[in-house]
Amino acid sequence: MKKIPPVDLARQYSLISEETENAVLKVLNSGYYVGGAAVIDFEQDFAKYTQVKHCIACNSGTDALYLALRALNIGAGDEVITSTFTFIATAEAVSMTGAKPVFIDIDCNTFNLDPTQIEKAITPRTKAIIPVHLFGQPVNMSQVMEIATANGLYVIEDCAQATGAEWNGQKVGSIGHIGCFSFFPTKNLGACGDGGAVTTNDSAIALSVKMLREHGSSVRYRHDVMGINSRLDALQAAILQVKLRYLDQWNQQRGKIAKRYQELLSPLSNLKLPQALAGGQHVWNQYTIMISNRDQVREKLQEMGVISMVYYPLPLHLQPVYQDLGYTVGQLPYSEQASHEVLSLPMFPDLTIEEQQQVVYYLKDCLS
Repeated sequence: MKKIPPVDLARQYSLISEETENAVLKVLNSGYYVGGAAVIDFEQDFAKYTQVKHCIACNSGTDALYLALRALNIGAGDEVITSTFTFIATAEAVSMTGAKPVFIDIDCNTFNLDPTQIEKAITPRTKAIIPVHLFGQPVNMSQVMEIATANGLYVIEDCAQATGAEWNGQKVGSIGHIGCFSFFPTKNLGACGDGGAVTTNDSAIALSVKMLREHGSSVRYRHDVMGINSRLDALQAAILQVKLRYLDQWNQQRGKIAKRYQELLSPLSNLKLPQALAGGQHVWNQYTIMISNRDQVREKLQEMGVISMVYYPLPLHLQPVYQDLGYTVGQLPYSEQASHEVLSLPMFPDLTIEEQQQVVYYLKDCLS
C-alpha cells in the first residue's frame, strides 16, 4: 500500500535539486559558513518579500520570538497576551525572558486568537500581544493593531506557519512592530534544518536584535548586553534563497489544494471545514478539519495509508509546565474543543489530485 504522507520534502527537493546543490556548493567553496554574503543576500531578499526595511536571520523561529521580546525589553514582571492554541514555542519564548504568558481563547472559525478577548486580558503589567497566524491563516490584524495602539502595547506577529500570508494586502510580519518567522523544514518556506528570522520597520529594534543574536555584541569582543548565539548558517540561507523564488508558486498550489478539499468534502455533514477569513490571504500550511471522533478516524486513515496530524492535542493553558498559572479545564472552551477535534490532512504543494481524491475517499469511508 502506497502511503500518503502529511508532507513530502523529498518530492519538493527533487524539483529544485540542481539549483539547491549549486547554491550549497557555492557556499562551501566560499569558505564563509557563518554569516557572509549568503546570509546578507537572503536577509535583503526576505525583507523585500515581506515588505519591511529590516530582516535579521537567526537560528530558529523560537529564537526569533525570544530575540523580539528581548529587543522590546520585555522581562520579569511583564505580561504578554497570546493564544493558548499554538505550538509551545510562542509561550516558551515569553517564559524564557522571565515574563508571564497570558492565554486567551481562539475564534472557533479560524483557530486564531480571538481579538475580542484581548482587552479583558490586559492588566497594568501587559506589554505586548503575540497574535499567531496559525495554519497559514492571518489573524485579523486590523482589530489587533487598534487594540494595541489604544493601550500602548507592542505587537509581535508569530508568522511561523504563515510566510507569504497577507492581511488587507499587507504581508504578515510587516503589520505589527516585529514579525517572527520559522524556517523549519515543514513550513511554507522551509530550510534543510532549523532557521528563523525577525522582521521590522524599526531601525532601533533591528539594531537591538542584531546585537542580541551576536552574544550582545555590536563590535567584536565588546559585549554591551547579555545576548545569545543565534545565527543562521550560510548553507541554510543559500537554500532558503533558492526556495524563496518558488514560495508564491507553492503557496498558490496550496491554495488550489485547499479549494479542492473544500469542494470534495463540503457534502459531508459530520465534519467542520476550515474557513478563510475575509480580508486575509491564507497560505494553507495546514488543511485542518474538525471532527468529533477524531482519534478513531485518524487511526482508521492510518490503517488505509493516509497519514494525518494533530496540531495540537493539548492547549498551552493545560500543559503541565504552565499549571502554576492557575488555568482550569473549561476556562478556554473553543481551544479545548479544537484540541480534541482537529485533524490536519495531507497538505503540500506537490500533493497530486489522485492522492487528494484518495484521501477524501478514505475519509468518507471512515465516516460512513
